Amino acid sequence: MLGTIVNTLAVLAGSILGLLLTAVTKKFGMKVSERFSERIMQALGLCTIYIGISGSLEGENTLVLILSMVIGTLIGEALDLDEKINRLGNFLEKKFQGSGGEKKGIAEGFVSASLLFCVGAMTIVGSLQSGLTGRHETLFAKSMLDFVAAIVFASSLGLGVIFSAVFVLVYQGAITLAAQWLSPLLTDTVVQEMSCAGYVIIIALGLNMLHISKFKVMNFVPAIFLPILICRFF
Repeated sequence: MLGTIVNTLAVLAGSILGLLLTAVTKKFGMKVSERFSERIMQALGLCTIYIGISGSLEGENTLVLILSMVIGTLIGEALDLDEKINRLGNFLEKKFQGSGGEKKGIAEGFVSASLLFCVGAMTIVGSLQSGLTGRHETLFAKSMLDFVAAIVFASSLGLGVIFSAVFVLVYQGAITLAAQWLSPLLTDTVVQEMSCAGYVIIIALGLNMLHISKFKVMNFVPAIFLPILICRFF
């Protein structure tokens, strides 16, 4: 769990630093206008789509991807995972919203950051590597990337990003702990197809960040794990 713990602390540290930077700029009258905040989020959305597209091209079996996404989405819709994570985000927003009813975008920050930090290939590969071999290099590298991303996200989306650290701890920790049980099924091909599905979901997240679509991204997440079963038949 060392890699996951370090990653969680990196997200916490980056989020706190981003919030501090925002507070300092406001104190000295250097508040970033809504126009600039919107442009920053558009830039982040484009980068997110680029990451998703470049990673998804590494998949080798399109049929596995299609089946994983279709069946995984059916499972996600049946469980309504997106509604559950948004409900949690809205609960946090109500608890921590600003005085006078001023919204801080806590739900958006929590959901967007949690998904970005948790559905990529480095999450899957790093967590499996950590659980199977005790090596944490991938998660350490991911921690550095997430630290920088958390600074940017927290400065743009506010307090909600800091709560995504808990999601990182639970999600990555669960994969790490389950790795020992799943190890006989985790061939290189399986891990590669799991990563491909994760990157496709990242594209959907990027489109949402650009307000081009309103995908219920969390409902796609079960697709990441279905190649474990589907690859046995292809």
